[in-house]
Amino acid sequence: MYYSSGNYEAFARPRKPAGVEDKTAWFVGAGLGNMACAIFMIRDGQLPGERITILEELALPGGALDGIRYPKKGFVIRGGREMEDHMECLWDLFRSVPSLEVEGASVLDEFYWLNKDDPNSSLCRVTEKQGQDAHSDKLFTLSAKAQREIVAVIMATREQMEDKRIDEVFGEEFFASNFWLYWRTMFAFESWHSALEMKLYLHRFMHHISGLPDLSALKFTRFNQYESLVLPMYRWLLDQGVTFRFEHEVTDVRFEITPEQTRATRIEWVTPDGPGGVDLTADDLCLVTIGSLTENSDDGDQHTPAVIKDGPAPAWDLWKRIAANSADFGRPEVFCGDIGKTKWESATVTTLDERIPAHIRKICGRDPFSGKVVTGGIVTAKDSAWLLSWTVNRQPHFKAQKPNEIVVWVYGLFVETPGDYVRKPMQDCTGEEITAEWLYHLGVPEADIAELAATGAKCVPVMMPYVTSFFMPRRAGDRPQVVPPNSVNFAFIGQFAETTRDTIFTTEYSVRTAMEAAYQLLGIDRGVPEVFNSTYDIRYLLKATSRLRDGAAVDLPGPNFLKGRLYDRLDNSQMGELLTDFGLIPEHGGTRARARLDDAVE
Repeated sequence: MYYSSGNYEAFARPRKPAGVEDKTAWFVGAGLGNMACAIFMIRDGQLPGERITILEELALPGGALDGIRYPKKGFVIRGGREMEDHMECLWDLFRSVPSLEVEGASVLDEFYWLNKDDPNSSLCRVTEKQGQDAHSDKLFTLSAKAQREIVAVIMATREQMEDKRIDEVFGEEFFASNFWLYWRTMFAFESWHSALEMKLYLHRFMHHISGLPDLSALKFTRFNQYESLVLPMYRWLLDQGVTFRFEHEVTDVRFEITPEQTRATRIEWVTPDGPGGVDLTADDLCLVTIGSLTENSDDGDQHTPAVIKDGPAPAWDLWKRIAANSADFGRPEVFCGDIGKTKWESATVTTLDERIPAHIRKICGRDPFSGKVVTGGIVTAKDSAWLLSWTVNRQPHFKAQKPNEIVVWVYGLFVETPGDYVRKPMQDCTGEEITAEWLYHLGVPEADIAELAATGAKCVPVMMPYVTSFFMPRRAGDRPQVVPPNSVNFAFIGQFAETTRDTIFTTEYSVRTAMEAAYQLLGIDRGVPEVFNSTYDIRYLLKATSRLRDGAAVDLPGPNFLKGRLYDRLDNSQMGELLTDFGLIPEHGGTRARARLDDAVE
């Protein structure tokens, strides 16, 4: 396997791998990563679909990419996925999956046209004082010290960031900035999370630094990700003859380990009918999604809080059993061993009439019933004790919604802190109480909150004990390689498998590990698209530097005559033009800031 970029590799069709028709693939889990890997094996590896079996503990596919309607509770989305144009493996996948909405189009075509016609942006990213615009004005408000700390993290090696917390590399001035407020609520980072992952995010999304304040960097699907992404993949795989075995909880994978090779030899499972399993031959491939951010999730309802389920966790227990076989299989306890640091709670609010949407409209400046972008991403109540954020995507978010319903996703990072209106921790609240707290920060008059929370909406809270488990401080070896050393027939897929330069908590990460697994195990001779290289592009670096400084020019030290000499040297040079274009030095001599029409970086 190798990485590549450019159209030469992107448009090439790989040759059929030798002996592929003799292979059989068994997948543990029916989430995005495993379904993507099955598609790559069929499309690029030419493995017949009828030779693929996907085992899934639940009764439906999709994993964390969920979206469901319970007849009595209401609609539920545990989380939403923020996507962008440079998710190279994701879009490589969906260019080949037919859309269920647009005849003759792929899922990528549908997504591309939608976001061209209705581009995303936020008109109000931050509120305070019960729904008032906080006027963050797209500023990062980073002090000189905080800017230096960001640069230091970017310049540090990966090894220097291993096992460090974010609050060990940043100080109080950084945590007081708008940048941290935007960052932590958009990506769900806590101050005790991994400094290494923070570093990777800074590199990975260098090209989107300027889009953080108004979320213009983001793109979204038409409906929830289950209906827009999972169902098209599921239908395509079924059409190819892939077998899905639902309600199969895999309890163990057995291995034969010698100094020369490591081979998976058996998969064991339990079903409602009892235990079972399959022995694996030399031509059987075993691909396992390890860990789970949504494991042991619990749904409450309008009148019942969600609970923290800290007992047996099948996905984590499976990884622990696998890891006991070899140090090459990772250390799951690093990620799942402290629920207090990995949990938070979300809630899906479905409004039942037009009373609450009128308050949403006041904040986001758009009609929630228009079918177009509404909030444009999350709105954060900066003075919320729960650090509450909420979003309204294009409506309807579910095809089954009634015309007068709006589906809202709400989450809080501080679930153990008493609320500002309810005066209870979020984790102890019913759906009605969470709705009341949200309405308070929406600016609903206090006299109207109780009635609206009780009769104007239906809310399903969801507690997720492991939702940020992959953000826990880590070091090399804590996550296993996608294909561990000496493995001949198995691979790890998903957020807890290690791959280069990419960032977790993204759909792209799952699909990238899937592509790497398929290409390595089947010997597919085509490059895996490299992680977008904006961190190595001087234009993106200069643009990000300017935005982190809120557009202020660089204040060069020393006397003015030395500054003048430096500007003279830069005058009419390529570097001088670039620095002037991005506002980092003033116009000087014959060098003037230009409209950037000759490349893709404005």
